[in-house]
Amino acid sequence: MKLLHHKDLTLERWQELSFYEQMANIGSEVFRTISWRQKNPQYSQLALERALELLDLTLEAAVKSKSRLKELARLREALIDYFLFDNTFRSSDEHWQKYFGAFNYAAKNPAAKR
Repeated sequence: MKLLHHKDLTLERWQELSFYEQMANIGSEVFRTISWRQKNPQYSQLALERALELLDLTLEAAVKSKSRLKELARLREALIDYFLFDNTFRSSDEHWQKYFGAFNYAAKNPAAKR
């Protein structure tokens, strides 16, 4: 997979992070997407592209886990729906902040390393 925004990141290096750390990193980009949406739409768009790029790496790493793969694919679909299309899943900024906030908490909790 050729990365546009994270040129120095490899799948192997990404897989060294726990799943929670990966999701927390994706969440950071989603938080940026939300916070820049009104102030600077171009920055918001770039943050969304970075989030999707990291999510695609996580999807690639999750090939062996069908349940995780299905959830990540649905997550990608819901993010794109919310930020780029008609929000048919009825997501909200608060929803995404809570969703990814849980991964931030888990990534910082030593007992949650999986």
